Amino acid sequence: MKRILEVQKQLVPDLLDVMKKRYTILHHIMISGVIGRRTLAVSLNITERVLRGEVDFLKSQGLLEIESNGMRITPAGQLLLDQIEPMIKEVFELTDLESQIRTTYGLSQVIIVPGDSDRSFFTKKELGRTAATILRKLVTNGDVVSVTGGSTIAEVANHMSSSAPIKEAWFVPARGGLGESVELQANTVASQMAQRIGGQYRLLHVPDDLGEEAYQSLLQEPSVKEIVSFVRNCRIVVHGIGDAMVMAKRRKVGEATISMLQNVGAEAEAFGYYFDNNGHVVHKMMTLGLQLEDIQETEVVIGVAGGQSKGKAIAAFLKFGHEDILVTDEAAALEIIKYAP
Repeated sequence: MKRILEVQKQLVPDLLDVMKKRYTILHHIMISGVIGRRTLAVSLNITERVLRGEVDFLKSQGLLEIESNGMRITPAGQLLLDQIEPMIKEVFELTDLESQIRTTYGLSQVIIVPGDSDRSFFTKKELGRTAATILRKLVTNGDVVSVTGGSTIAEVANHMSSSAPIKEAWFVPARGGLGESVELQANTVASQMAQRIGGQYRLLHVPDDLGEEAYQSLLQEPSVKEIVSFVRNCRIVVHGIGDAMVMAKRRKVGEATISMLQNVGAEAEAFGYYFDNNGHVVHKMMTLGLQLEDIQETEVVIGVAGGQSKGKAIAAFLKFGHEDILVTDEAAALEIIKYAP
């Protein structure tokens, strides 16, 4: 297959460009469920006239249908996407990039989706869909799955489903609330994942950042102590990775802390820990929930993050060395390779 694609690039390069374009259109429609032509044109950064021609072709092939409220993929279109998915990675030249990142950072699996989450909400949705597919294959009855919050992991929750309920799977927040939108908090994400696959969940109702006195006091509360122990004994962790300065400002930390993080070269944040460019921990927030030693002992750790702006942060966290599976996008992957050790 790879050799055939190389020949096509040399003899009929336009063919691959057309394939990429039509795949991207069909894939965006699939992710959206139903979408209007104007909205899709804006998302793909193409004119409505160009999109109309491609949509007419795809409709003539029976791959999509046009309704009063927008365009929808047909069963034939869904089948086609499923069939060509392995080949698409070669078309977008992502297979070699996945292998390079996997080998360089010592990961067991790397999945790269086309695009840039910074520029396209559809790419972020695809990150969530892809990570949800991986997670569904891993979760079994009796598992405890610990999840962080944030918009990307919320997309994972949005795409979770199961043909049969996994009634004895538990979903828990990796840590307390971040003080952001309720729908993006780890508690909400954990409960949504559980509901979507017919599992169970437990919540951790404590602030994200605590003072020393409050931290020690809460640890003595039997109910808090019990749920924290439950969280820390998870088999699977699903987490996001953030840019250190962006996350510090979102958490409204003081100027002194921000200055300190800049001075020590903080690049990435995950689980309330800040990492420098070499993957070393340079700062830790006082938070209840998963601790770094728990991550090191967890059987499966899945990182889900994308966007060119996060590439350097993702690379920094990967150098910490305890990630198993990475789901990212093309733009971030290219940056991750730039900052390889």
